[in-house]
Amino acid sequence: MKTMKNFLAIVLFLVATPFMSAQTKELLTLDDLMWGGTSFWKHQPEGFYTAWWGDRLVGLNYNCFSLLTDQKGRSKYPEMVVTDSEVKPLVKDGTNGDGLSFYYASFPEADKPLVMLQTSKSRFLYDWEKKQIVWSQSLEAGRGNSEFCAASRSEAYTKNYNLFLRTADDKLHQISTDGSRELLYGTSVHRDEFGIHKGTFFSPSGKLLAFYRMDQSMVTDYPLVDIEHRVAEAAPEKYPMAGMTSHKVTVGIFNPATDKTVWLQAGDPTDRYFTNITWSPDEKTIYMIELPRSQKKAELVAYDVATGARKAVLYTETHEKYVHPTHPLTCLPWDDTKFIYQSERDGYNHLYLFDVQGNEIKQITKGNFVVLELLGFNAAAKSVIIKSTESSPIRNNYYSVDIESGKRTLLDNGVGIHSASLSASGKFLMDRWTSPDTYRKYDVLSTQVGKRGKNAPVNMHTSQAPYQEYDLPEVSCGTLKAADGVTDLYYRMVKPVGFDPAKKYPTVVYVYGGPGLRNVEESWNYSSRGWETYMAQRGYLLFILDNRGSCDRGFAFESATYKHLGVEEMKDQMKGVEYLKSLPFVDADRLGVHGWSFGGFMTTSLMCTYPDVFKVGVAGGPVIDWKFYEVMYGERYMSTPQENPEGYEETSLLNKAKNLKGRLQIIIGYNDPVCLPQHTLSFMRACINAGTQPDLFMYPNQEHNMDGHDRVHLHDRITRFFDDYLK
Repeated sequence: MKTMKNFLAIVLFLVATPFMSAQTKELLTLDDLMWGGTSFWKHQPEGFYTAWWGDRLVGLNYNCFSLLTDQKGRSKYPEMVVTDSEVKPLVKDGTNGDGLSFYYASFPEADKPLVMLQTSKSRFLYDWEKKQIVWSQSLEAGRGNSEFCAASRSEAYTKNYNLFLRTADDKLHQISTDGSRELLYGTSVHRDEFGIHKGTFFSPSGKLLAFYRMDQSMVTDYPLVDIEHRVAEAAPEKYPMAGMTSHKVTVGIFNPATDKTVWLQAGDPTDRYFTNITWSPDEKTIYMIELPRSQKKAELVAYDVATGARKAVLYTETHEKYVHPTHPLTCLPWDDTKFIYQSERDGYNHLYLFDVQGNEIKQITKGNFVVLELLGFNAAAKSVIIKSTESSPIRNNYYSVDIESGKRTLLDNGVGIHSASLSASGKFLMDRWTSPDTYRKYDVLSTQVGKRGKNAPVNMHTSQAPYQEYDLPEVSCGTLKAADGVTDLYYRMVKPVGFDPAKKYPTVVYVYGGPGLRNVEESWNYSSRGWETYMAQRGYLLFILDNRGSCDRGFAFESATYKHLGVEEMKDQMKGVEYLKSLPFVDADRLGVHGWSFGGFMTTSLMCTYPDVFKVGVAGGPVIDWKFYEVMYGERYMSTPQENPEGYEETSLLNKAKNLKGRLQIIIGYNDPVCLPQHTLSFMRACINAGTQPDLFMYPNQEHNMDGHDRVHLHDRITRFFDDYLK
């Protein structure tokens, strides 16, 4: 669900809170705890920013950069290389170097002393040995969807709905001329599903550009309104609802040498999805994964780059529920005739080795765990570097996998949540990690396995946890059985500050529950959020459970909710409530629930399905009826309203509006293009008809998630509602 992907960004914005600290009478405010708060950043530790120059790690600061390791991964005293004082006088784009920041520096050539920098008007390469700008390129104002290719020094971007390519010689090529709101070029398509997040794809050399063209003229407009004008103006959103007409996508290949576009001959694009576009290393073939609208089949198809002709279907995968490819092919850097394909066909996302004729050679990874990321390769060792949940469903760790034998070797410390970047040769990782009792560390790791001492981490930086001077809550993690009596579910519990086990506390269940997100991870304080700390200061207990249907636990875990979203999820959440009621310090008469997006759907459904259990709920940006949601996500998990009328009827909260007893507040962005206002307005109408009394609050000029300081206002409003009716 696109809304769910966007929600991942919100979770990252909300700061985690420490376990224990010295006692103090001072309390943290929402401005202290929330991204967007006026005092949020003063509490945060200093950032640590890096980039790779070949196999050497570079430390980035706003106005300079330094070398942190040598080519063998050994730590060295930071060696200052370049400062902005030597670069700014050389910038001749009219900006005088204003806006130049080394935080965004990159080092495109491992064997040359070149750093890529930019201002608002130009991108350029600075040679720090010659002390010269050796290449520059203009940056056009107002461009969007920008993608830069270091190999060819070309930039693709959109402007006024059309697609442009600026090549290394600063020549501008206009690829399309008929772009409009109904005909988009170079943007992401299929509403950002199937792992799609962009609309342009450079060939390995950067000399050719593949791109999406999306015709959405046949898609209905949803009538959003822009109130920024003296008289409000229509701001319609092209929105294909489940069971209704969707857009049509085609793929072109542009060659700036000829100024010609070749179109892939994929056939009629009606009710089809094209995703995971991949170039062959020799640039003669483009691979694309294609799905029919039912999403029960995925075909890996090869196309001829020169003519656009369909060459062959290399691999087909089917499932009675759905197939959900989200990763492009990855070609072996030492063997152009083989590639890695990712699939959930055995129940978990794993790596499979194929040759370019479509013959499956072997399954590379196997087990009851999910491969989360294929980071890259150590070509010299002929190994692939992956991130997976092998050690625990709530951990992310990096492994080296020998392609020939399939042997996996743990590269990091085996605990916590890790996010890494790989050096140019793949010999080293810059590992940024966190665990329940470690706020954040940055280590350089070797990917050379089997050599004594090679994999010892080199710590580059340790960030201390914020808010240590405040009195903060205890956060713990545990498991309980799902409603099926078999599956372990993970939960996080945040106890009130100054917790007294002899007291009974009002308790708020925070819920998401849908595909694409998990709330509980083995990170700092198990991913506890700033608002949870704020509520714990005010005497609330918080409980967060990842039910079946959430992500990174395998296909069976996620698809248990197929065709009846919200049903099995609520059963699992009620197992959490059953556990809470068994605790002597939980006040069962003061249970609340809160969630956003899919969590807003869950909140509203729980309030209306179990009206005698939950006293208060706050639902943000909720889905109310899945027939109002978008085609790609909605039909994957619910099929169409025509094919699954019983499922849509069963899960529609319009039918449950009459059951509402407690105090429910729904909060939405007035201009939400994801979970459209129609959801909430229809629910309000159903409640009026039934005589029930929900509350409604809207944020003008905001979309699905509240940005800026509105986030502080939002969480103040949520808190006040619980204070008024639950506390």
